[in-house]
Amino acid sequence: MSILDGIMKQVAGSPDTVASLAEKVGIDPAMAEKAVAALGASHAKEGDTVEMAAEQTGMDVGALGGIMEQLGGESALGGIAEGMQENPALSGVMSMLDQDGDGNPLNDLAGLASGLFGRK
Repeated sequence: MSILDGIMKQVAGSPDTVASLAEKVGIDPAMAEKAVAALGASHAKEGDTVEMAAEQTGMDVGALGGIMEQLGGESALGGIAEGMQENPALSGVMSMLDQDGDGNPLNDLAGLASGLFGRK
């Protein structure tokens, strides 16, 4: 079980695991984990939580809104954000993946994947 799964279990109304959340909303578990981490990190900042998470992940605002609903809304995100602050390794996940610092780690992951397969 990941640290994020443990945090989600502690938050009332959230799914048991990232994998079950991914299944409910119909996305890949890795993308669900990034979405939850981005929503939790964005919740602690000024501004619209879902829009900031969309900027970080490149995911659709509607999809992220659906994920937030499945988690239990803004109040549940507060618990996730608090749990992430207590586990600095989690809050650094998004920044570690975003190698070029543009706020979107997906383009960096695509670049890494193409590098692995010998394409540039």
